[in-house]
Amino acid sequence: MSSVYTELLERGYIKQLTHENEIKELLEKDKVTFYIGFDPTADSLHVGHFIALMFMAHMQKAGHRPIALLGGGTAMIGDPSGKTDMRKMLTKEEISHNIESIKKQMERFIDFSDDKALLVNNGDWLLDLNYVDFIRDIGVHFSVNRMLTAECFKQRLENGLSFLEFNYMLMQGYDFYVLNEKYGCIMELGGDDQWSNMIAGMELIRRKAQKPAYAMTCSLLTNSEGKKMGKTEKGALWLDAEKTSPYEFYQYWRNIDDSDVEKCLSLLTFLPMEEVRRLSALEGSKINEAKKVLAFEVTKLVHGEEEALKAKEASEALFGAGKDLSSVPSVTILSDRLGSSLLDILVETKIIPSKGEGKRLIQQGGLSLNDEKVEDFTRILNKDDIKDGACMIRRGKKNYNRIIVE
Repeated sequence: MSSVYTELLERGYIKQLTHENEIKELLEKDKVTFYIGFDPTADSLHVGHFIALMFMAHMQKAGHRPIALLGGGTAMIGDPSGKTDMRKMLTKEEISHNIESIKKQMERFIDFSDDKALLVNNGDWLLDLNYVDFIRDIGVHFSVNRMLTAECFKQRLENGLSFLEFNYMLMQGYDFYVLNEKYGCIMELGGDDQWSNMIAGMELIRRKAQKPAYAMTCSLLTNSEGKKMGKTEKGALWLDAEKTSPYEFYQYWRNIDDSDVEKCLSLLTFLPMEEVRRLSALEGSKINEAKKVLAFEVTKLVHGEEEALKAKEASEALFGAGKDLSSVPSVTILSDRLGSSLLDILVETKIIPSKGEGKRLIQQGGLSLNDEKVEDFTRILNKDDIKDGACMIRRGKKNYNRIIVE
């Protein structure tokens, strides 16, 4: 029977790792405790975190024990990795609220019952640290010269890197050390942009505790052009249904480029690789069948089967032979709003984020009302626009919203 290492490799998760032969042997013969860190910088995880959750879920299914580490302490500083500017500073209250929201999302993917996985908060040990003791005990094991060669710091040096953020690597490294001491955690997993921070923790354990420790990164979710996936016109593709509706979530995956289908099926579903390869080999218009499977499977994992079915039905109603529009994302306005500016109504109902975005859409020919392009910024929504109590808004080619009038 093949190990989870073979499966992760085949599905395209593994990007970089330390001590390859040792890790391969460990995952084949032993059950290890590993962790992945999530900084609660928002009250929802987004699709960039989803690949990490899938990484974790595959490991757990193979019998390994995950620790989901929520950064109640590190979020007070902010990770400089991949950022050109300093992150927004969050209050303790905002961080606590975000942690509670994220916990609920994680429980959909990871089984925390009977100690099968742990959910811990690094604020429990970071927030009450004595700084002088920390620098003497932990800082002594870090070389500033070595740290400055890390990619996460190099790209910030030109624009200015605060000493506050410079501490982040020490704190993440210390997290790994604490988890190793308290829970026997010997491996850190994470996105490839975390490689430098992960190496720091692994080396800290090996130097200070004289014990084995390992790190393994997963591929970031990028498209065939190397750009990060998961961005929509409204911003990030969130796992929270209030921020990104199940329909919008479904449509995102339904409309990805043909060249990205195999990667997404491999990384974001549990479909057997034989089926992934079969679907990915479809050509021409038949590749749309693979995209439908992808959209349904990912939406089912994130929002549940019922919501995935609703999203599928709504999509088919708009683009296929179906007629039931009840699952299309809808907003309701009162009839006394008729006669008002269409742009005002779209902003009020959050169909578009701002008037500026609405004007940009109109200029580019990307906004339609009942399949007619809106060409005037001052367009009014009239009674004549309402058919059977509603009208249909289209943004771009395939983003639809119904406006129901009461």
